[in-house]
Amino acid sequence: MKFYDIFNGDADGICALHQLRLEEPRDAELVTGVKRDIGLVARIDAQAGDSLTVLDISHRSNAAAVARALHMGATVEYFDHHATAELPQHPAFRPHIDTAPDVCTSLIVDQHLAGRHRLWAVVAAFGDNLVESAIRAAQPLQLDHTELARLHELGEAINYNAYGESVEDLHYHPADLYQVIAPYRDPRHFIFDEPVFEVLKQAGAEDMARAEETPPEFVTDAAALYVLPDASWSRRVNGVFSNRLAQAEPQRAHAVLVTKGDGYVVSVRAPRNNPTGAEVLCSGFETGGGRQAAAGINRLPQQDFARFVAAFRAAYK
Repeated sequence: MKFYDIFNGDADGICALHQLRLEEPRDAELVTGVKRDIGLVARIDAQAGDSLTVLDISHRSNAAAVARALHMGATVEYFDHHATAELPQHPAFRPHIDTAPDVCTSLIVDQHLAGRHRLWAVVAAFGDNLVESAIRAAQPLQLDHTELARLHELGEAINYNAYGESVEDLHYHPADLYQVIAPYRDPRHFIFDEPVFEVLKQAGAEDMARAEETPPEFVTDAAALYVLPDASWSRRVNGVFSNRLAQAEPQRAHAVLVTKGDGYVVSVRAPRNNPTGAEVLCSGFETGGGRQAAAGINRLPQQDFARFVAAFRAAYK
């Protein structure tokens, strides 16, 4: 019998797993990667008696691998907030899925654990650009403004670390970052005790400064689109840059494209004032998907650029 913890490498995936393992420590094999590396269940060869905990990766992208694991006799517990395929009706499958636009996986885990490690759910919600949800979750904790601001910074820093074409683009492998976080029950202690936070914060600020020098390809009252160059810094910063744009102009949808060979990697943020439509937009393109408020396309060929721009403009006008 083997245990597997399979999780997105961003703030939501890491903090969701951290909450679970604070509550129920387990010696498990960690399976993770960059944020867009979501077909993770297929990496393992599940056998009878194995236990898989899956967090913050789309069931739609892992449905076949989950079905195989269940067929082999493994149990699968699934926490997620992305769009799903038809869920298995199987006694060994335990889903905890909520696709509401103001929910992230860590908030689902927080509800599952009755709020016993909520500070980390707040960090994750901030990292996932669910600022209002983070503040709402934090209300019973009686945090002051400075503490909330630091948790916001930490969420963004962990999330920033997940973006890249490969783990070579990242400052820390997500599995290594999780293991650094794992001893800390309180994220405020992590912030003050671990140099990792300052490293990510400083690196993120440098990358963000470059992104903010990039003019938009177009901007209207309803939508704006940016194209960043093919560079490690732009691959690292595109998610946090997208979130910052969404925070600054909540009435506007944003698309940030990072040049990749003869195509692009796409991040879309729906308007925060009406956080819908991003998943539908991106799912209209091969390799696209996500959730209502935030979605992406892993590979947009150059010849589809004009079609994407037209679809983006039509979705948000």
